[in-house]
Amino acid sequence: MTKVLVTGADGFIGSHLTEALVAQGHSVKCFVFYNSFNSWGWLDHVAKDIRDSIEVFAGDIRDPHGVREAMKGCDAVLHLAALIGIPFSYHSPDAYLDTNVRGTLNVVQAARDLGVSKVVHTSTSEVYGTAQFVPITEEHPLVGQSPYAATKIGADQMALSFHRSFETPVAVLRPFNTYGARQSARAVIPATAIQILGGKQKIRLGALTPTRDFSYVKDTAAAFIAVMKADGAVGQVLNAASNFEISIGKTVEITAEPLGAAVTIEEDPTRLRPAQSEVERLWGDAGRLKDLTGWSPAYGGEDGFRRGIAETLGWLREPENLARFKSDIYNI
Repeated sequence: MTKVLVTGADGFIGSHLTEALVAQGHSVKCFVFYNSFNSWGWLDHVAKDIRDSIEVFAGDIRDPHGVREAMKGCDAVLHLAALIGIPFSYHSPDAYLDTNVRGTLNVVQAARDLGVSKVVHTSTSEVYGTAQFVPITEEHPLVGQSPYAATKIGADQMALSFHRSFETPVAVLRPFNTYGARQSARAVIPATAIQILGGKQKIRLGALTPTRDFSYVKDTAAAFIAVMKADGAVGQVLNAASNFEISIGKTVEITAEPLGAAVTIEEDPTRLRPAQSEVERLWGDAGRLKDLTGWSPAYGGEDGFRRGIAETLGWLREPENLARFKSDIYNI
């Protein structure tokens, strides 16, 4: 058994990753954001056997002392803690700089000092900006089209600099557009579903023409574990993508179809990015990840995408899950 620290374990992807690690027999310490409600985020809603199997450390990724304390005794660190909402980054970029860049510095510095055997740092396909060629490989130029993307580029480079400077065993995993149960209602798939399930016949969305390469959250979690286990991943940047491109408009159709509702779409100006900030096209190549780790998406292609959507909708249809979202407002 490997003892793994998961930062951001209270979030969407982090909670699924925690479940997958426990299922594989790992000892898991979950770094969650400290709050006076003693909330563990989505970990509060995982199965009891998962909660009983994990150790929870409440802290703040921006604080180097807490990060170091949490990391003591851990063999590997899967670093997911970050601010990720693009709209929020437009008016609060300082928070992104502190959380994403300085938080990553805190992680790799502690890992270096404590001799951790592997750090997997989380990047994002947003660092590429609008595709200049497709499918996007790891050699694609980095273009920060939002403050969020800019801080993730900085965080990636901070993590990689510790490998180059100090031989800290860092790998960078770059997921493309992860979706699934527990995702923020800011994202298009849950935004569509919760409005329909909330009884709306006219749903409000942003731009429909951009394309994305969606990865089901179980595939993303599996990618993290594969990178953690692969010695050859150290020093590498690795895309986790389905190699399947689909427009936002078609995504809305596939999401709405199983719900059996006749809906019309109304453009919501508050959901639109500034013109030069919108990433118009994403389509990823995960060949390097497959070659180094053997990982491949179980939910790839349109058939896999439809299966992932069906599982996501099944979770959202549960009344207690749907009630956790505010379908009448746009949560940035």
